[in-house]
Amino acid sequence: MNLPNLITLSRIPCMFLIVGLMYCEFLGAASLAFWIFILCAIGDWLDGYLARKQGLVSTFGKLMDALTDKIMVVGLVVAFVAKNEIPVALALITLCREFLITGMRMVAASKGVIVSADRGGKTKTLTQLIALGFLLGAPMAAHDWAFFLPYDLSLFTEVVYKIGLFGFVLGTFFAVWSGYRYVMKYRHVVFSEGDI
Repeated sequence: MNLPNLITLSRIPCMFLIVGLMYCEFLGAASLAFWIFILCAIGDWLDGYLARKQGLVSTFGKLMDALTDKIMVVGLVVAFVAKNEIPVALALITLCREFLITGMRMVAASKGVIVSADRGGKTKTLTQLIALGFLLGAPMAAHDWAFFLPYDLSLFTEVVYKIGLFGFVLGTFFAVWSGYRYVMKYRHVVFSEGDI
């Protein structure tokens, strides 16, 4: 197990920690959740950078990087739905797309074809992660910043939340669009009989 892969896999327990903090009431919990999320986003860039620089790019690394991104997004989306901060319909679209593409990747891998993330998939993931960052930032401003600053931050908090929600709607559009592109590009691999 090399360093890039360890950084990749570390995002899975971090997702549980972030979700747990989302439900904590103590002062600073929302800020901790936000900054751990930011560290995970930096780690998402760092693992790929280190793998390329050190010549450690591997099939396992490519697959796990995509999978941990999905785990992070799905875990946070479920938590936000439970807190009534993301519409259930958007979450279901996101979940269906992620399971569909993961299933396609598994079938393709069983036939010796690696389905790497393309530009559309990366745009979708980046948009979703930025949106989730804003959604995590709203309670940080509402609870932690408001405690220390002598200002009414309710309007600011609402704007941050709405930016996050709009970003997630946009991310859902990219999810459907990129999912369609994956299906069209790799349908001959997934739906062909036997090995290719």
